[in-house]
Amino acid sequence: MNIGVVLSGCGVYDGSEIQEAVSVLLAIEQNGGDYVCYAPNINQHHVINHKTGEETGETRNVLVESARIARGNISDVATAKISLLDGLVIPGGFGAAKNLTKWAFEGPDGDINSEVRKLIIDMVAEGKPVVGLCMGPTVIAKAFEGLGLSLKLSVGTTEDSSPYDIAEISEAMNKAGAIAEMCSINEICVDEDNLVISAPCYMMDASITDVYNNTKMAIDKMFEMLKDNA
Repeated sequence: MNIGVVLSGCGVYDGSEIQEAVSVLLAIEQNGGDYVCYAPNINQHHVINHKTGEETGETRNVLVESARIARGNISDVATAKISLLDGLVIPGGFGAAKNLTKWAFEGPDGDINSEVRKLIIDMVAEGKPVVGLCMGPTVIAKAFEGLGLSLKLSVGTTEDSSPYDIAEISEAMNKAGAIAEMCSINEICVDEDNLVISAPCYMMDASITDVYNNTKMAIDKMFEMLKDNA
């Protein structure tokens, strides 16, 4: 099984959340699958000093930065062929909301990278499972905006502690046409009809162990779907 993983840079504040991304790659391999990493060949919105939280003024490329996580084995998302993929995963991090979409700045009214959008839509249309972690579900919601397909998605729950406004993000996903559901760090949201899975991961106050376990729940469910639909 070949699973595409769409990265958005390298680092939680301006790219992919590294611990989530590595957890995805590990969980795919633990399920006997192979991962194929992709990223857009575009400049990041900005570069953040992860020590101070301040912008550096540098210019960095999303594909080049994502290659750090993929150990160089990565391709431009524009070259992705769904015929070669069995599933797709979008880890979180602010890069999902700054580089894959403009959700961080304009919410559901912001643009989405056209190549990422096409890949997500085509995967779902082919009945191949798609997983969104952390802010990844907002990318999926934006991809299907205006297409009349209301996907069940979750970025977390208002019942537990979170560093983010789960209610506001959930309402914004509803505005984009999704159906936002509440899930804790110990749960995943599964849209069985459309084979879409989401998990809150670091959207909630969580340890790295919590995030790995939540990620693995989502990836395990994806492989379960693949076996059921083989």
